[in-house]
Amino acid sequence: MKRILFIILAAIVLIPAAVIGFQFLHDSGSNEASVPVANAAEQVARGAYLARAGDCIACHTTRGGTPYAGGRSIPTPFGNIFSPNITPDVATGIGSWTSDDFWRALHNGKSKDGSFLYPAFPYPDYTKVTRADSDAMFAYFRTLQPAHRTNQQHELRFPYNQRILLAGWRALYFSPGVYQPDTGQTLEWNRGAYLVQGLGHCSACHTNRNVLGGTETAANLAGGMIPILNWYAPSLTSDAEAGLGDWQVQHIADLLKSGVSPRSTVFGPMAEVVRESLQYLSDTDIRAMAGYLKSLPQTSAPSGSGAMRMSSQDSESTHRLGATLYEKHCAECHKANGTGIPPAYPPLAGNRAITMPSAINPIRMVLNGGYPPSTDGNPRPYGMPPYGPFLSDSEVAAVVSYIRSSWGNRAEQVSSVEVSRYRTVPLD
Repeated sequence: MKRILFIILAAIVLIPAAVIGFQFLHDSGSNEASVPVANAAEQVARGAYLARAGDCIACHTTRGGTPYAGGRSIPTPFGNIFSPNITPDVATGIGSWTSDDFWRALHNGKSKDGSFLYPAFPYPDYTKVTRADSDAMFAYFRTLQPAHRTNQQHELRFPYNQRILLAGWRALYFSPGVYQPDTGQTLEWNRGAYLVQGLGHCSACHTNRNVLGGTETAANLAGGMIPILNWYAPSLTSDAEAGLGDWQVQHIADLLKSGVSPRSTVFGPMAEVVRESLQYLSDTDIRAMAGYLKSLPQTSAPSGSGAMRMSSQDSESTHRLGATLYEKHCAECHKANGTGIPPAYPPLAGNRAITMPSAINPIRMVLNGGYPPSTDGNPRPYGMPPYGPFLSDSEVAAVVSYIRSSWGNRAEQVSSVEVSRYRTVPLD
């Protein structure tokens, strides 16, 4: 019944918006002409670099498959999206495309035939990419070995499989426009902003989405659940989560480039981003991104995402059990005082990934374990084994609660009910 009501609500919202959206179907900015380049080889090399910055390979490659040949399933609350083939195969890829077609896709979210692209392709972010960078990426993709792989039909529920309704979604949530530099900031800051807001598409994960999949622009980079995957991408603007205002720029750069730093370590979906994309960026670009992220205005902790409260008696017994489990399973690496041995074993004391209101990520780490990415800066990463197979829900809740409330940490405890909720969710 709830699903039926939601579908009706979606139709009520999207259909009128679609009618309005059809009044604005012109390709804003698509008349920006391609500019010939003097050095084609240099353009291709730049395009390869930008494709890495956009992490295109992550979505457009199946595990063990031909790079960029598409077919990877991208789960969404509305069904599964399958990434398309972007190799230069004429029949099944983008071999028949022009640079104008490619620009239209990045800038306006439309395919070669003018049909709307689903925003699982992050064109609301990619629209900020300049025409010159779009042309460089297209030039690079044209040099790939063509792979004949027919695109798979999306598996979307009605009415989301009605592509025409995307006109309404776009009217509500999409405004095309190339990044405009802030003249009051430095060239380095603007470069970082361009990468974070555009090709980096950081808001795709670090901004909450509403029931129709639109990002809440008023809370940009303020944190959000990654749909279906059920990892929480922490706020980059909250000093209670991953806000970086009091970090050293070098520590932020280390985290982005290698996946580890003296302050934290990346796991989950962010580990893939570092492994497939960020580690290949230049130190100059990484530092520009780090400086921009550090400059983001910091806010107080978001409300409504905290863990469950417990009675005083339950809290004391949970703390005792958690202390015993921590000493047995965790103290050897993370130390009895929670300081760890960074960067191999990250500190837990004062670690905002542990103490932020949402306890989902530490719960999943205890249940499933995990490794930071293998990078040039961290070629032999130390991993954490999964404890889910031999710890009960109440035991996982106890040890996570202990970590969140020890060594000066002051986060609320979690319950076995919450642990059970995330024990069976997808790992990636």
